[in-house]
Amino acid sequence: MGSGRELDLIEPGQVSSLHGLFLERVRRSPDQVAYQYFDFQLKAWQTLTWRQVAEQVACWQAALIGEGLNPGDRVGIMLRNCPQWVMFDQAAMSLGLVVVPLYTVDRPENVAYITQDAGLRVLLIETREQWQTLRGVAGQMATVQRFVSLNDCADQSEPRLVAASAWLPERATLQAEPPRDIHTLATIMYTSGTTGRPKGVMLSHSNILHNARDGLKTFDVLPDDSMLSFLPLSHAFERTVGYYLNVMAGGKVAFARSISHLADDLQFIQPTILISVPRIFERIHGGIRAKLEQAPGLQQWLFALTLAVGWRQFEYAQGRTSWHPALLLWPLLKRLVADKVTAKLGGRLRLSISGGAALPPDISRFFISLGLNVLQGYGLTETSPVISVNLTGSNLPDSVGPPLEGTQIAIGEQGALLVRGSSVMLGYWNNPEATRAMISADGWLNTGDTARIAETGHIYITGRLKEIIVMSNGEKVPPGDMESAILRDPLFEQVMVYGEASPFLVAIAVVNAEVWQRFAAEVGIQPDMPESLLDSRVEQRALARITRQINDFPGYAKIRRVLLLREPWTIEGGQLTPTLKLRRNRVVAQYEDELRRLYGEHGRKADGS
Repeated sequence: MGSGRELDLIEPGQVSSLHGLFLERVRRSPDQVAYQYFDFQLKAWQTLTWRQVAEQVACWQAALIGEGLNPGDRVGIMLRNCPQWVMFDQAAMSLGLVVVPLYTVDRPENVAYITQDAGLRVLLIETREQWQTLRGVAGQMATVQRFVSLNDCADQSEPRLVAASAWLPERATLQAEPPRDIHTLATIMYTSGTTGRPKGVMLSHSNILHNARDGLKTFDVLPDDSMLSFLPLSHAFERTVGYYLNVMAGGKVAFARSISHLADDLQFIQPTILISVPRIFERIHGGIRAKLEQAPGLQQWLFALTLAVGWRQFEYAQGRTSWHPALLLWPLLKRLVADKVTAKLGGRLRLSISGGAALPPDISRFFISLGLNVLQGYGLTETSPVISVNLTGSNLPDSVGPPLEGTQIAIGEQGALLVRGSSVMLGYWNNPEATRAMISADGWLNTGDTARIAETGHIYITGRLKEIIVMSNGEKVPPGDMESAILRDPLFEQVMVYGEASPFLVAIAVVNAEVWQRFAAEVGIQPDMPESLLDSRVEQRALARITRQINDFPGYAKIRRVLLLREPWTIEGGQLTPTLKLRRNRVVAQYEDELRRLYGEHGRKADGS
């Protein structure tokens, strides 16, 4: 097949389904390593070739055939990222089944709702602990005829539950996939639902195949490339770009053990491509900044010089500025400073795609200045998901890049970004009313985000139509922009700006435990005392730090009070969705009394009434 430095792409026109894509990859690259994973029993990393994966897919296919399912029936996957996720997915699609991924960290009542709404017939889970959380809602999942657990998980009270070891045959022959219309429904992916019930996004084989192929027209993935998969495969971004796109291109995927092991896994796997969300970059950036604050002045100066020269080097390489003598310093600064930072990401990264949320421009600039090629993209589950992504040779980090080749864009009413093309969903499952509200009669999907389109074709997201704070004086504030700015300060781990129908804005902020210890010592208080976060001196200094970060915002967009918290917001706590988006209403409800206190005894209630 060549050296591995040659493209080996499978075109959508060559296959009629996502399973057909997989079979073509097996045919082309049978003995090439497809997946790498950590075996927790052997306590060692293992590999699987495409041929070995196909042999296992045959066993999963045979087990599903034994359940007597019909094409179009829905089956669910509730696993962490692992080879079995891929095997079950491919086996189901080979039979024309519709795959519904669920988040392993989702709340039981949400899982029960999705299961019933989609009418799942089979649900694949992983651990005994997972089953224990689902037992209480198993009665609400009446459509399920079989629960399958990867780990042995006996439960006498639930005859539908079976261990995968007993359910799967030892070996089987992969049955040929019947001819299939490429526009057939492939998957239903439920949006996290920051408000209200989640909606099931219906995506066809064509939607995903064309989105992956259009993505590969913006950046190359080669057969010897390696990706580290750590975003959940139940997230559309990871599923299309980190899974199907790799099958199309023939690269290798290594499944990370967990987010807590991410730093070690990056060192071991040494990926060449990283698919990430901004939060990972923000954490690394925050850690480096916190250490720099304690570093000697000379070290801080050297780092600042590296960033300045590195940015100039990037702008020069992009053709946006002329050569400067300072660029002569770059090889030395790269070796002395930049390479030591990028070594924490494995040392071999040539490309990183950031999506899922807005990457703050200063964070993007920080990593680009250190020589890491970060391309910010943008999309929605409803668009399979990628709408746009920056190009390596035309990377404007403040933007989300130009649209993919198969995607049309336009600006609609109120500045809303409209999208039309091959990746736009079939609609919402069992919800024609929501579908009509999202997609116009002539096929334009309203993203709900406001944007402007530059002469270069690059898209700049300017706000969110629904996430706007309207203050009592009528001023409108986009909280997301302010929150991103505040999070540049390493003291703050999570933040939410609030002020709906109120005279001024407040910030609710979770502090970084390590930085808080130093901050409290500077103020002169005991950091572990319960009342320390409420100390007026602490609030004044925290407000001063917040003000520095949001100094460029309009005068009315100022934070007047801050509520500091120790406990982080989590999915389990209900403050975050499974895709780590903030459930603003939940946070407001949880801290309603504290918000009322911040606004004063005679101020408005937290709900604005």
